[in-house]
Amino acid sequence: MQGSARRGVVCGVASALMVLWLGTTAAAQSPRLKNIELCNDVRRTSPDSQMSACTALIDAGRQSGDSPRLLAIAHNNRGNVYTGKGEYDRAIRDYDQSIKIDPKNAKSFNNRGVAYQKKGEHDRAIEDFDEAIKLDSGYASPFVNRAESHRNKGDYQRAVRDYDEAIRLQPASHLVWNGRCWTRALAGAFQAALADCNEALRLQPNVAAPWDSRGFTYLKMAQWDSALADYGSALRLDPRLASSLYGRGFAKLKKGDTTGGDADIAAARAIEPNIIAEFARYGVQ
Repeated sequence: MQGSARRGVVCGVASALMVLWLGTTAAAQSPRLKNIELCNDVRRTSPDSQMSACTALIDAGRQSGDSPRLLAIAHNNRGNVYTGKGEYDRAIRDYDQSIKIDPKNAKSFNNRGVAYQKKGEHDRAIEDFDEAIKLDSGYASPFVNRAESHRNKGDYQRAVRDYDEAIRLQPASHLVWNGRCWTRALAGAFQAALADCNEALRLQPNVAAPWDSRGFTYLKMAQWDSALADYGSALRLDPRLASSLYGRGFAKLKKGDTTGGDADIAAARAIEPNIIAEFARYGVQ
């Protein structure tokens, strides 16, 4: 499921924005080096500070003739900040500039694809992910991100194939296993989905998303007790996870607990108003 209703399926790797490092000294020795450090977000400063530093580098670079690579990375990193703020059109303009300066950098194509994906323009996003993969076939993020776009278009087979490749490249990433679990559950391949979720939980048992995904798989299988157990585990880790609240509420209703089910569903709707429609899209209604 997309967005805040289903945390963790795509938020980590599938929608990751890769920061490109400019390469600087440990301690800034001049305003320029300080801006490089801030634009790289070395010290995890505020997004506004990072954006200001990247803008300063871009403005100064236009005047002083800084290296094209530095300018390309500054545009990319500022684009990442805009994407994080939800200002996708501004992000795309920065990624455009980064790609114009350095058309061989796979990360800028991947990041621009993420921005298009966030806008719901999945065909356009897939074009950028294709280019990122063409430029660097060993780069896992565009495979994961392309899988998300294919999934959102309802093309589960292509999504699973992309997750297969991402798992080959990053077999220790619980996020990738979790993404394939969720996609297989949507496709009705429940036993394969459970195997993927189990692997995600083996790799990272203290994150809510795999519990939530496995709970959803059990929900689709009408195994209410198992769904309740997994949603409970997810909610212990993230009490405001709307998808787990709704899924638990749905399972409670199926078991005859009207009071508990209605309470969970009301709590889920307070967090994510479109949660009922989201679950209905996937046959849970």
